[in-house]
Amino acid sequence: MDLAPEVVPALLGSSDENLRALERVLDADVHVRGNSFTLTGTPADVALAERVISELTAVVGGGQQLSPDAVRRTVGMLTQGVGESPAEVLTLDILSRRGKTIRPKTLNQKRYVDAIDTNTIVFGVGPAGTGKTYLAMAKAVQALQSKQVSRIILTRPAVEAGERLGFLPGTLHEKIDPYLRPLHDALHDMMDAESIPKLMQAGVIEVAPLAYMRGRTLNDAFIILDEAQNTTAEQMKMFLTRLGFGSKVVVTGDITQVDLPGGARSGLRAATEILDDIDGIHFSRLDSSDVVRHRLVSEIVDAYDRHESSAHEVQVGNRAQRRAAQSRSPRR
Repeated sequence: MDLAPEVVPALLGSSDENLRALERVLDADVHVRGNSFTLTGTPADVALAERVISELTAVVGGGQQLSPDAVRRTVGMLTQGVGESPAEVLTLDILSRRGKTIRPKTLNQKRYVDAIDTNTIVFGVGPAGTGKTYLAMAKAVQALQSKQVSRIILTRPAVEAGERLGFLPGTLHEKIDPYLRPLHDALHDMMDAESIPKLMQAGVIEVAPLAYMRGRTLNDAFIILDEAQNTTAEQMKMFLTRLGFGSKVVVTGDITQVDLPGGARSGLRAATEILDDIDGIHFSRLDSSDVVRHRLVSEIVDAYDRHESSAHEVQVGNRAQRRAAQSRSPRR
C-alpha cells in the first residue's frame, strides 16, 4: 500500500507507537519503508490489515490525532463485522472548545449519540467509564449553543438524603452539592468557567436534585437524569412525566451499582422492562468494551460481571438442591 507521504507520520504516531499497536493487534506482518506499507500473511489477515490501515488513514486525513487506543478500537470494530465505518465513528465531532473536541470513541457510543439526535427520550445504560453522562452533557451543550433548546436541566437522586445528609455542614444547597459535583465538573469541561455562574443565575442551566423536579412541566429543555439506577420506580415515573413540549430527555445509569437502601427495586431496571417497546423511547446499552477510562476499568467491570454471574449460578444451584432434598424427605 502506497500512502500519501503527509499522512504517514501521524499514522505511525510518536516514536512509532501506533505502528507498534498495529503489530500487536493484527495477525498480518506490517513493514513500513517511507510511505509504502507491505502486508504479509494469510489472505484474510492481509485483507483485515488493509482495511484497518485504510480506516486509520481516513481518520488522520480528517485532521484527527491518532492514538494506540484508536488503533485497537478500529481493529475491534472491523473484527466484529459491524456495518459502520470506524472512521465515521472516530471522526464524529460533537463539541469543540479550546482545541479539545469531544467525540464518540466506540461504535456503541456513536449509536448512543445518534439515538439522542433521533429520539425524545434515551436511556444510556452501562458500567462506569463508558461515557454515558459525558456524551449526554456534550449533546446538551451542543443543543443549547445551536438554540435547539433554551435551557439545560441536570439532575441526580441524592440517595443518602436522610440521616447522613443531615450531618453534613452548611445550608441545604451545600449539603446537596457533593451529589451534583460530577455534573458541575463535566459542565466546566465543555463551557467557559466564567459564563456558567451567569447562565445558572439566569436559569439557562439548572443543576438540582431529583426531588426538585416534582410538580413541574419542563418545556424547551435538554434534561439529563444521571445515576438513574438510584431512583425508585415511583421517582422514575415522576421524572419522566415532567417531559414538556420541545424537550429532550437522557437518562443514564448502571443497573449493577444500585445504592438504594433496604433492597428497593431500581427505577431504571423497572423502566427497561416497562418502556422498551414505546416509539420515541430508545435504550442504548453499553458494556465493558465501551469503557474509555484506564484499561483496568474495563477489566474490573468484566471481573465483577463474571463473579456475579458465578454467584448467581451457585445460588440457583443451592435452591435446586434444597427443593430436591425437601421432596425426598418423608412426610409426617
